[in-house]
Amino acid sequence: MKYFVLIILCFLSVEQLFAQEHVDIEVDSLYKEDQFYAGVTYNLLGKKPVNLKQSGFSLGFQLGFIKDMPINKRRNLAFGLGLGYSANSFNQNLLINRESNELTYSILAEETFTKNKFSSHLIEVPFEFRWRSSSPLNYSFWRIYTGFKVSYVVAHTTKHNGDLGNIKFRDIEDFNKFQYGFTLSLGYDTWNIYMYYALNPIFSDNVILNGEQLNMNAIKIGLMFYIL
Repeated sequence: MKYFVLIILCFLSVEQLFAQEHVDIEVDSLYKEDQFYAGVTYNLLGKKPVNLKQSGFSLGFQLGFIKDMPINKRRNLAFGLGLGYSANSFNQNLLINRESNELTYSILAEETFTKNKFSSHLIEVPFEFRWRSSSPLNYSFWRIYTGFKVSYVVAHTTKHNGDLGNIKFRDIEDFNKFQYGFTLSLGYDTWNIYMYYALNPIFSDNVILNGEQLNMNAIKIGLMFYIL
C-alpha cells in the first residue's frame, strides 16, 4: 500500500509540472484529455449469503491509460478506451478448502481465524462516455465519466490462518476469469470519486454454499486520480 501512495504523490507532482508548462504552450483547439489514471478503492461484496461477513479493510488499487476520442466541436464530450491493471483483496469469513481433491466452501466463526481472504490481479479494459467542463486553456475542470469495464483475472490466491492451520491456494478453477461491470468517476481536477459495480459473480456457477449458488459480486468505492 505504501508503494501505491508514493505512485499517487508522483502523479500529483507531475501534474503540477504539466500545469506550469501549459502557461507557455500555444492554444490547441484540437486538445484531448488522454490520461494516465491511478485509483484506490474500498472493496465490498454484494449479494452475500446469510452469515457471510467482511472483516478488516479490503483494499484495491488500479492504474492505466485511457485514450480520449472527442465527439463534438467543443471537445467536452468524448469516448474513452483504455488499458490498465488492478489488484484487489477481500477479507471475509468464507473458508475455501480442498477435501478429497474437491474444493469446499463453508462459513467460519469470526473467533476461529486471524486472516481469511481472497485476492486477485486483473488486466482491465475500460470504456467510458466522458463529459467535462474543460477548454483548451482550462486544465482544472469538472468531469463525469460513466462507462463499462471488462477485466481478465490473470492470478488469484486464497489465504487462511486460523484454527485449521495455514491454508493457501493459487489460481483455483472456481474463480470467474472474466469480470465486467459499470463504472462511474465524478469530481473536479485531480480528485474524483470512483465507483464500480460488477454485473457477474466472482465465482463460477458451480460454486455451492449451503445448498445455494454463490452469486457474490464485487463493489468498489474510492478515489480516482487523473493526469494528462
